Amino acid sequence: MPFLHGFRRIIFEYQPLVDAILGSLGIQDPERQESLDRPSYVASEESRILVLTELLERKAHSPFYQEGVSNALLKMAELGLTRAADVLLRHGANLNFEDPVTYYTALHIAVLRNQPDMVELLVHHGADINRRDRIHESSPLDLASEEPERLPCLQRLLDLGADVNAADKHGADVKATTKDGDTVFTCIIFLLGETVGGDKEEAQMINRFCFQVTRLLLAHGADPSECPAHESLTHICLKSFKLHFPLLRFLLESGAAYNCSLHGASCWSGFHIIFERLCSHPGCTEDESHADLLRKAETVLDLMVTNSQKLQLPENFDIHPVGSLAEKIQALHYSLRQLESRPPPLKHLCRVSIRLCLQPWPVDVKVRALPLPDRLKWYLLSEHSGSVEDDI
Repeated sequence: MPFLHGFRRIIFEYQPLVDAILGSLGIQDPERQESLDRPSYVASEESRILVLTELLERKAHSPFYQEGVSNALLKMAELGLTRAADVLLRHGANLNFEDPVTYYTALHIAVLRNQPDMVELLVHHGADINRRDRIHESSPLDLASEEPERLPCLQRLLDLGADVNAADKHGADVKATTKDGDTVFTCIIFLLGETVGGDKEEAQMINRFCFQVTRLLLAHGADPSECPAHESLTHICLKSFKLHFPLLRFLLESGAAYNCSLHGASCWSGFHIIFERLCSHPGCTEDESHADLLRKAETVLDLMVTNSQKLQLPENFDIHPVGSLAEKIQALHYSLRQLESRPPPLKHLCRVSIRLCLQPWPVDVKVRALPLPDRLKWYLLSEHSGSVEDDI
């Protein structure tokens, strides 16, 4: 079968060189390798590097030399042996060489094994920081954002210039990580879905991880409000604003658009989503969950109102609330309509301007630090403000 050809080449052609390289470094079986941080290994690293260099110089003209050193580079990436990897790269290892089983390059493997120093070395040697593997079309950034233990690699990739809005491998300018439309937020959206009805402690851990990844991505220019809606982190948080309230507040206080950032309110609107959720929950006067939903809705609406100088309500923005809280919901809707139809008062414009100047998150913490009277601070604050990280 054709797909076995790669395996035959490993076994019969360049595997002996790979074994020799690993042997020169004192690595017999990477799968069962003892810690490479132990003093005995560190003390002998200089001599091992010297042995490796001599081996490569002797074998430089042997058949399948580049395949052998390139395959060995994958092992170095897995183990985080940056000095050995540097030697291999200077002696002809190919950064684009793919593992014959997974089709991952050394950079992908370094991320999967959470080796940030190796990631930096490979990128400095010219590895494509946005390259996707051939099977899952995952970029290094995608892989780094999948697991909490890979956060150091995520940070390093972003610092090294990984594109959070990279086009897919076909060159489509979709600001997506795959041809299926997945974005850098796809994994976060999936993980947030896993928190619904799950273990409380596990949900808290997932929420904290999602917050950390989102914070890193936004700091490097990622847009959480782009369509399609099901791939927009802002849209997902708006749809379940009671459950994802802390993360939504962080997004809005960091300047995320409350409408589709590509097509505006005609595509999807945060105002429409919030009121749709309120009107779908009839509730009663004694229903504490509905009262909490209303309080959080008021805060989210306030954050959206103070997120831009000009209010952008969707067309046909009509509501039909029911239940005991219908009057309060209608009053909220009316106040927004009034704000849109009339010139906003000066104090509102000042509040919006000051809060915009204090972005990104945490805006309310910055408000409290201002040398202003408490009454003015109170006016500038959003309701129910607090630390996002305390809530997550």
